Order: sequence, then C-alpha cells, then structure tokens
Amino acid sequence: MKIFYAVQATGNGHIARALEILPHLQSYGEVDIFLSGSNATLRNDLPVKYVSRGVSLFYRSTGGLDYWEIIKQLNWMRIRKEAKNLPLKEYDLVISDFEFISCVAAKLQKVPLVHLGHQASFISARVPRPLKKNFLGELILKNYCKSKINIGYHFYPYEKWILPPVIKEQLWNAKPENKGYVTVYLPQYSRKEIHRYLFMLDGIKFEIFHKEIQREETEFNITWKPIDNEGFTESMINSAGVLTGAGFETPSEALFLKKKLMVIPIRGQYEQLCNAAALSQMGIQVAEKLDIEFGLRLKKWLKSSQTTQKDNNFIRTKESVDLAMAWITKSEDTK
Repeated sequence: MKIFYAVQATGNGHIARALEILPHLQSYGEVDIFLSGSNATLRNDLPVKYVSRGVSLFYRSTGGLDYWEIIKQLNWMRIRKEAKNLPLKEYDLVISDFEFISCVAAKLQKVPLVHLGHQASFISARVPRPLKKNFLGELILKNYCKSKINIGYHFYPYEKWILPPVIKEQLWNAKPENKGYVTVYLPQYSRKEIHRYLFMLDGIKFEIFHKEIQREETEFNITWKPIDNEGFTESMINSAGVLTGAGFETPSEALFLKKKLMVIPIRGQYEQLCNAAALSQMGIQVAEKLDIEFGLRLKKWLKSSQTTQKDNNFIRTKESVDLAMAWITKSEDTK
C-alpha cells in the first residue's frame, strides 16, 4: 500500500503525534509525508516528500492570535496550485491530520481522504465546547479538513470512533518523579512576557521551553531551554506540575503521567477553548491569561490536590494505529 500522510506544521503537536504514528503506519505500506505550515520548531526525521508553507498561524507576544498577519500570509492562488499538483491519485490511502491543502487537493482530484487527528473529533456534538460557542470557530473545525471518514483523538472517548491520545513510547517506560519544578510550554507568549510574570516568584522553580532560546540559560528561579522533544518529555516526567497552552498533545501527556496540570488557552483559538472546556470538566485548572494575579493562582494550584473526574483508557500507539486502520477498512467496505 502507498500511503500519503499530510501533517499540519502550524505547531509542534501534530508533528510529535506523527513521529509516534509513523513507524506503525509503515507496517501497512510505504508512507510519504506532506508537511504543511511554518510554525513548528520541533526537530524531526519524518520522511518528508512534499513541503508547503501551508496556512500558518501567527501570534502576538501577549498570548493571542495575530489575525492580520495570518490574513497577510494567505495566498489562495498558491494553495490551489499546490493542491492541484499533489499527486494523490498515485496513492492507495490519503490521510490528513487537519491539513488544509491536502483536503482541497482531495476534493479537486475526487480522491477519498481520511481525516485522522484531534480536530476530527469535533465533528461530534458530544465533544465539549465552551459556554459561548463561536460560529466561525465551529465552521473552521468542521469544514477546514472535511472528510466522509473521520477518526478522532481526544481526552475522553465521546464516540466509538474517537481514540485515546497518542502517547509517545518514552512515556510508557517512564518512572515519574517530583523534583520540585514546574515544566512550562506557552508558545503563544514571548520570552519577555513569560519572564515578566514568572521571574522571582517566591519558592517556585521553572523549566521553560521556548522557541526564542538557543541554548540552556538559568536566571534565578527560571531555567530557559530550547524546544527539544526528548528534553521536554524528560522535564515533564520529573516535574511537580505542567503549565502549558490548551493544545492537545502536552496536556494528554501530563494526564498520562498523572502530573498536576494547568492550561492557558491561546486567545482567539477556538479549538483551545474547546479543549479547555473538556479539561475543566475533568477537574483540570484553566487560567485565562498571564497577569499580575497569576502568581497567587499558581501557588494555590501547586498546593492543591488534583483529582481528574474522568479517566482515559490510554492504549499503545500500535494498537491505536491498528484500530484506526480497521475503522478505515470498515468505512471503505460500507461506502
């Protein structure tokens, strides 16, 4: 089987998931990767055959999306041309992890496409949303990567076709400890903004991973570290807690490790507001933003106990890929 696997690179989460899925997907055939987007900073050795600037996200330094910059970077003529040129008809199976150009290509070329990823789960009305739904956000989640076959990942199996999060093998073999620091990954904030609110917080040490850092630096209670998959994972394993955005991969890993977790959704990113709603229902702390009162909230969170109200039955990635492929085969048989 020849498999085309389109991976969104507007952040590191999709790439981290693809790195875990790929070896097991390759047992079903030859896999070519289409990497789309320019926001990811995670180093990877994926077998990338096709590359695109895609549709990338841009952030303001204070934690929100920069819509003007996103709009400026859009080039619909380029997107359509790239979509027409992707040779999807050469493949037996086309998979997209919320990647826009491959979805446009599948429609133009009349090729069946499987949407495999976290965003696929939002086709279900059972997946939690914030109290105030956003019409545009809902429209994007349900139509950005439209497919007849959807296989989702989420914190909880809201539907039979929604699988548990993909957990990297490094974590399955981990022996978590508490070495007294908080692991931080807040890609929506600049280093300056994070420093402003976390520097010299009494009695709290941080290991902060940030794209602006090239090599490890320590200043008082903060150790700044460059983005690194293995280094970040090791930091989480030995942390007292994890402070991160309301994405999907990192919160899932923190839940798997049974680490104390606090999330700050990226302002204006509806998917993260939905994730925050789901995590809040599970008993996880959700903060609106970094501000002058954040330090007090953080101290209270570290002293509190965390009991999640829903347990996810995590499974190994091989079993997850096998279930996904079985579902794809079943769906094709019943078309």
